Amino acid sequence: MKIYSAPLQGYTEAVWRNSHILVYGGIDGYYTPFLRYEHGEIRNKDVRDVERKNNTVDSLVPQIIAATPDEMRPLLELIANEGYTRVDINMGCSFPLQVRKQHGAGLLPHSNLVAGLMKEVAKCTNISFSVKMRLGCNSKEEWKELMPILNDAPLRHITMHPRLGIEQYKKPVDVDAFAEFYAACKHPVIYNGDLNTLADIIRIEQQFPKLKGVMLGRGLLANPALGIEYRSGQELVNIEKGNLARRMHDLMQRELSPRLQGNTQFLSKMKPYWEYLLPDMLKRDKKAILKATTIEKYLQAVNDALAEY
Repeated sequence: MKIYSAPLQGYTEAVWRNSHILVYGGIDGYYTPFLRYEHGEIRNKDVRDVERKNNTVDSLVPQIIAATPDEMRPLLELIANEGYTRVDINMGCSFPLQVRKQHGAGLLPHSNLVAGLMKEVAKCTNISFSVKMRLGCNSKEEWKELMPILNDAPLRHITMHPRLGIEQYKKPVDVDAFAEFYAACKHPVIYNGDLNTLADIIRIEQQFPKLKGVMLGRGLLANPALGIEYRSGQELVNIEKGNLARRMHDLMQRELSPRLQGNTQFLSKMKPYWEYLLPDMLKRDKKAILKATTIEKYLQAVNDALAEY
C-alpha cells in the first residue's frame, strides 16, 4: 500500500519536505499545501513552495484550491511551467475563510461548481488530476450527489477524509461513511484521517484491502517515522525517534536560519512543529520549548528535551 504525506498549511512546506525525505523517507508522494489565485495573482510564497529549484523531492504533487475554472487556469499554467504533470484539487479544506469562498469543503454542497471544475479537468491533456475531499461540508450525504460527477471525471484517485467541513477536526472520523464512499467510488481511493500509529495504518489496510494507499497528516507531523515503520512493520523505540527528530530539526534550522531574521520570525516558524512532534515527550520539556523567547533558549530547550526522550 502506498504512503503519502498530506498537505498541511504552514507545516509541510518545501523545507519540511526536503528535510523529511533526507532523514526519514518511507513516503511515496508528498503533496504541497494548496496554491490559490486571489486578487488577480498567485501568492509569491505559494510560487516559491512549488518552484523546482526549491524542491529536492521527486514525487511532489502540487495541490490547488479553486471554485471556478477561471481561478484554476493560472494555477495550472504555473504548475505546468515548472514541469509538473500531476495536480491535486482541494475539496476538503475546512478553514472558514476558504469555505465562505466556496473553496475546499465549501465546494461540496455545490455540484454545479464541482461539475465545472471536472469539465476543465477533462480538457487538460498534459496534466493528470486527483481530488482530496471530505464527506461533505454540512451533511454526510453531500458526497453522494457528487459521486456521478467524480466517477465520470478522468481522475487518478480520490483521497477521502471522512469528516464534515463544519466539524473541522473536532469529531471522530466516520469510518462507516467512508466504507460507503469506498464502495461507490470507481476511482482508486486513498484514506486520510486520524492515522497516528502503525497500528492505525494496519487496521485501515485490513478493513479496506483495495485501498490505493493512506495519506498521513498530523500523524506524520507527530511521528515523522510512520512511513518507515510501515515499511518495516515495526515501531521505532524512543531513542531512535529522538535521534531522527534531532537530525531533521537541525536540517530545517540550517535551511531556515539565513531566511528568518531575529527571534520572532524563527521561533514563530519552528515552535508550532512541537505542538505535534513527539507527543509523548515529557510535558515539562515540551513546555520549555514552546515558552522559549530567544533562539538560544529554544535550541537549548530542544537539546535538553531530546536528550531525555
